[in-house]
Amino acid sequence: MPDIAFVKPALPRHGALVLPMAEDGTPAGLAQAVDAASGGALTRALAAANFRGRKGQSCTVWAPALEGGMPGPARVVAVGLGKAGELMPEAAEAVGGAILPLVQAEREAVVAAEGLPAPLAAALAMGLLLRGYRFARYRTTEKEEDKPKLERVEIATDATSAAKSAWAPMLAAAEGVALARDLVSEPPNVLHPEEMADRCVELARLGLAVEVLGPKEMRKLGMGALLGVSQGSEREPRIVVLQWPGASGGNGGGKKAKPPQNPVALIGKGVTFDTGGISIKPAAGMEDMKYDMAGAAAVIGAMAAIAGRKARADVVGLVGLTENMPSGDAQRPGDVVRTMSGQTVEVINTDAEGRLVLADVIHYCQDRFAPRCMVDLATLTGAMVVALGHEQAGLFSNDDELAGRILAAGKAVGEACWRMPLGEAYDKQLKSDIADMKNVGGRPGGAIVAAHFIQRFVSTKAGHMPWAHLDIAGTAWTAKDRPTVPKGATAFGVRLLDRLVAEHYEG
Repeated sequence: MPDIAFVKPALPRHGALVLPMAEDGTPAGLAQAVDAASGGALTRALAAANFRGRKGQSCTVWAPALEGGMPGPARVVAVGLGKAGELMPEAAEAVGGAILPLVQAEREAVVAAEGLPAPLAAALAMGLLLRGYRFARYRTTEKEEDKPKLERVEIATDATSAAKSAWAPMLAAAEGVALARDLVSEPPNVLHPEEMADRCVELARLGLAVEVLGPKEMRKLGMGALLGVSQGSEREPRIVVLQWPGASGGNGGGKKAKPPQNPVALIGKGVTFDTGGISIKPAAGMEDMKYDMAGAAAVIGAMAAIAGRKARADVVGLVGLTENMPSGDAQRPGDVVRTMSGQTVEVINTDAEGRLVLADVIHYCQDRFAPRCMVDLATLTGAMVVALGHEQAGLFSNDDELAGRILAAGKAVGEACWRMPLGEAYDKQLKSDIADMKNVGGRPGGAIVAAHFIQRFVSTKAGHMPWAHLDIAGTAWTAKDRPTVPKGATAFGVRLLDRLVAEHYEG
């Protein structure tokens, strides 16, 4: 991703000059300056291209000749903002994302944002940075001309101080998004549970207190559900606990910080590769199951963002990391496991493993931290993809206030959710003849029944525990480029969680 800087307006002597322009607006600021210096070339080019500043419009003027032979940009790119006064942060981010492919052949670009309020100038930079993400770690034969060259983008604004202030928390969120996208993009032979845990340990540099639990600790705690999922793999499972005591421990974490008090708890499913186990998946498309840890990646990215901006909130993140593999030691359909909560589960389908992982992690979270609320994220069910496609995540919750906050946070950052129902009739589908419950309840309402399974591990012993479950199976990966999300891992949930904490649990 390119470096971002906020600078005073000045015509660039090389690279690209980007001119965001409102619908039917006239050139002003740097746009007016380059038009005058080029003898009206910009105005003529825009007229010839019928550029009116509408959303989605762009027009490129190549190497405009400037008066007096003065050096100037290699290209001038006008991009449409839509109607003046109607630009909102999410739309500004989309404009930033649209700019990136138009200038990435240059090493540097200047974006003329003089006419935009500081928050919108920062939002434009955010979109450009998010769209500029690229996972190229394993490319060794790529041609030089196919590589993006953009290294630095300067946002030209008269309000540099205000823009920088607005940008600081956005940059922390963007870095959290990049971290999550990296984790999800990694191949499963590289990112197994131990490696993913090791990468979490590196986040101590941000002030997070990081703790890793292995199989020995899990056995002592009685985590039979999570251990049952992992038993078919040669790779040992891990639980990673990330603590940020930004309120009770001061504006920073680390080993000497006080532990979080009644924190917001973020919990992620981290199945680093899911074959389905003995209930094995079809071969076609199984390679995609490397991203069955996207819920955990989102939690890790969100915790990095929260720590990166020094949020004044107590937050904990817990991720359960395992593989789900078939072997002579693998869990069988028909097995019964005892969870940390003491409840027993008849495993009907070993491919319904994520809910087993979450069952033990959620109980452990409540038992240890007594959180004020819990939000779990998981690529949990194909049924969720059938219901909502790849446009929105499914939201299940036992608390209207928490659900409303999540819906609003998701809308604000472009990570849309749709609230799904819960009800006793769905819960009854989990009835087992030999144990406290089954791990599946049949095909009808599969995503809802899965949410009910998780809800059975949300304790009510100390009163009502606000809880929400986000099924991100359809939103964790995209097969096509989107305005601020290039094809591949989306990091869905990172910005939503960060926004949720910022708006409702800080101060």
